[in-house]
Amino acid sequence: MWFFKKTSPRRSRVRKNISVERSSRISRPVDTDIIISALIWLLFVVLCVPIISFELIRQARYHALIPVAVIVFLISVAAGFYIRHYQGRIIKNHVRALALVGLFILLLATVKLGVLSTRHTAWATGTAVTAAIILTIAYSQRFAIGMSIFYCLFACFAAGSTTGPRLVGTQNMTEAITKYELVNISLFLTMAAGAITCCFSLKEIRTRMKLLQVSALAAGMVFITASALNFLAENLPLVDVFRQAGYHAAITLIVGVLIQGLLPLIEKAFRIATSMTLLDYSDANQPLLKKLAMEAPGTFSHSLLIGSMAEAAAEAIGRNGLLCRVGAYYHDIGKINKPSYFVENEMGSTSRHKELSPTMSQLIIVGHVKDGIEMAKEYSLPAVLRQFIETHHGTTLIEPFYNEAKKKHEAGFPQSGVPPSSEGSSGRKPKQAPPSESEFRYAGPKPRTKEAAIIMLADTVEGAVRSLPEVAPTKIEAVVHNMAMKRLQDGQFDECDLSLRELSQIESSMSKTLAAHYHGRIAYPKTPDESEDTQSQDKQTEQKKQLTS
Repeated sequence: MWFFKKTSPRRSRVRKNISVERSSRISRPVDTDIIISALIWLLFVVLCVPIISFELIRQARYHALIPVAVIVFLISVAAGFYIRHYQGRIIKNHVRALALVGLFILLLATVKLGVLSTRHTAWATGTAVTAAIILTIAYSQRFAIGMSIFYCLFACFAAGSTTGPRLVGTQNMTEAITKYELVNISLFLTMAAGAITCCFSLKEIRTRMKLLQVSALAAGMVFITASALNFLAENLPLVDVFRQAGYHAAITLIVGVLIQGLLPLIEKAFRIATSMTLLDYSDANQPLLKKLAMEAPGTFSHSLLIGSMAEAAAEAIGRNGLLCRVGAYYHDIGKINKPSYFVENEMGSTSRHKELSPTMSQLIIVGHVKDGIEMAKEYSLPAVLRQFIETHHGTTLIEPFYNEAKKKHEAGFPQSGVPPSSEGSSGRKPKQAPPSESEFRYAGPKPRTKEAAIIMLADTVEGAVRSLPEVAPTKIEAVVHNMAMKRLQDGQFDECDLSLRELSQIESSMSKTLAAHYHGRIAYPKTPDESEDTQSQDKQTEQKKQLTS
């Protein structure tokens, strides 16, 4: 028998370790974010049940609320697991969770009021298309398709007070309320056709006509689907079939116009920026970009080059190139306050850091990140652009000033630049702690998105290539690869899920962009007078060198 078998000491230890691990998992306190998300989810269930079963409450059929609550509970559980799997950040971002719950509750209430007042189920189709468009804008196409299907299930229950043509002959609201029936599958398929069409056709909004085009395409699909289903399911004249389908198509088209006007509110509610908004912020006449070009022209030119590099690299790995380009334009706006302390704005003048200690220089350099964040808040930049200001240096080491501080310490001088006292002039170094790397690192955070990691690498690579005495394609490739490996080994890409294959593609794209930027040109021919002038100037410089030597 199995219970008489002897177990080895090794297996006993393994079982003991497994049991200890399981008990620790059980006794581990539940995450606060999960508790708050569960409460928000429970709030949705509590609000959804009375909206769906409004007729049952009017009829005092409270016992019938139990099956409705069970079905709503089960659908909500499935939707919760779907959110947890594909958009886990909603669990931690409670504002987005409340916005999603508020959207569903508002749309379901609209369906219920519309159906009771007009006795047409086209309201359900319109709200399903609305949910699909908003979720596609706020999240992704895949997530929007899944959540739209869940919403269609809820909307079928919310539209259950009427069954379309069956209540056309009712004379008052009371008769409509007393008939609570679940609608057939025709409405669900009609809603799903419109919602899925919107999700697949709406990838990004770069033009003001995009939403109208998407809603027109969805209206066509809704009309065809509703006509076919009404023709098969109902014994109606052909005119009534097309009339009912026309109602669904018309409200789908109207939804596109309404969302076009409400787009700024949607962006604020979900804290996002559409491609159309990003294009507005890429305009050189924006106040911040104008100020950057006037106060720090070198930084502005540097940002433009990084924008083209980052956009090409992001598109190479299938990420948002427009977001990278616009984010690159604003990533260094903090340099506006002290532009002369940055090498790209010196314009041939002496570096102001020669008069400062390494510690003071480090404080000024690090301060441009904090200044940039404050300026972004002051000018109300979207949060999606602020991330590039915060993370474009991550927690990297400011090597020039760190190395200078080390040299001064090794030479026996404190970082302030003041020589040691006469007591230490006998060759002994002052008793001062050596500079630590943590003091000369940026505060972070590290890049959390692949777009932010691309901006970080582009910023680093552009500066390194610009410092080369001679720029050649092979040297550019070597510099790009070395800087990418340096950031990777420093752990700067640990929080953005960037794979090595994607990093290799980013390196290749940036190398091509930089090689195209530093391309060679044929020298223009000189006139005989210009050649004589240059020869005389060369002779004068040679004579000066001989005299000085």
